[in-house]
Amino acid sequence: MKTIYFIRANKTKYGGAENYLSCLSEVLKKQNINHQVVNSIFPKFMPSWLRVILFNLQVCLTKKDKFYFSLDRITCPDIYRAGDGVHKVFLSIEKKSRTNLLHPIYLFLERKCFNKAKHIIANSQMVKNDIVSTYKINPKKISVIHNGIEIKKFNYQKSFDKLSNEFSIKKDQKILLYVGSGFKRKGVKEFLQIISKLRNLDIKAFVIGKEKDIEYYQELSLKLKIDDRVIFTGPREDVDDFYTISDIFLLPTHYEPFSNVVLEAMGFENAVFTTKQNGASEVLDSSFIMNNPSDFSIISAIEELFNNPSKLENIKKENRAKSEKFSIENNLSETLKVIDKFI
Repeated sequence: MKTIYFIRANKTKYGGAENYLSCLSEVLKKQNINHQVVNSIFPKFMPSWLRVILFNLQVCLTKKDKFYFSLDRITCPDIYRAGDGVHKVFLSIEKKSRTNLLHPIYLFLERKCFNKAKHIIANSQMVKNDIVSTYKINPKKISVIHNGIEIKKFNYQKSFDKLSNEFSIKKDQKILLYVGSGFKRKGVKEFLQIISKLRNLDIKAFVIGKEKDIEYYQELSLKLKIDDRVIFTGPREDVDDFYTISDIFLLPTHYEPFSNVVLEAMGFENAVFTTKQNGASEVLDSSFIMNNPSDFSIISAIEELFNNPSKLENIKKENRAKSEKFSIENNLSETLKVIDKFI
C-alpha cells in the first residue's frame, strides 16, 4: 500500500480532529501501514485567512502522486473526511458575518474540495445530507462512518476521591457535565438555563473547556442564581475523571457534525442529551434528543432520571454497551475499506 498522507493544518493538544488523528496513527503503526501527518508550516501570528490559503498551496503544490487523506478543506484531496461539517450550513445557523475573509475562503475551498475529492467520508448522516443538499454532490460519492473513540476502563471511587477533595462534592450529589470549547456554538448559555430550571435537586454542574468570553458565562450563572451549583474549570487534563463521576452529560449544541464527547460520555456510563443539530444524536434514542438548544422539555426527563436511580443506572450501562460499537478500531477498519478502493 502507498504511504497515506493525512492532511491537517492545526496541531493542537485539545482538538477533536487532532485527537482522532492521533488515535488513528497509533492503530496504523500497529498494523505497519506507512503514513505521515502533514501540518501547516506557517506561524500562527499570521492572519487565519492567509494561513488557510498558504496551507492549501503548501500541500497541493507538492502533491505529485501522493495519496492525500485530508481532514481539512483543500483543493487537491483524494479522500476528504468532512469532520468539520458543511461550513455553508454552519454560517446559515450561526448567522456569521461574511465580511470576515476567512468565511468566503472556506466556502471556495469547501466547494472545490467536495467536487475534487474521489470520495468523501461524512461522520454522520446529517453531514452527508447537508453535503448533498447544499452542493448537489452525488450521494454515492459519500460514505458515512461515525467517529470512533478509545474505549477506556475507569475507577469511580478513585476519580470521586480525587475530585471530591478539590470541589467538595458530596457522596449522593447528582452531577451534570458539559465538555467542549467554543461555548456559544456548543450551547453553554442553554446549558446554564437548563440547570437553573432544575428544582428540588442537590446537583453540581461542571463546565469544562476553554472560552475567551468566560466572564460572560460566569456572570450569567450569577444572574440565574446558580453560581453555587456550577463550576467553570477551564480546560483540564483529567477530563476522564469528570466523565467517571458524572451522571448526565448535556450538550445543547447549535451545530456539531459529530461530537466525540457524546461517545466519550456514553463510554464512561453517562446518560446523554444533545440536540438533533448534532450528528452524534444519531446514536441516541429519540427521548434523549432535543429539537433545538432551547428545547427545555428535556428538563422533566432529567428530573425523572435523577429521581429514579435504577432507571438512570440502566441507561448508563446501556450507553456504555452502545459506545463499545464505536471504537477507534472499528472506525479505522471501515475507513481503510474506503481507502483501499481509491489508493
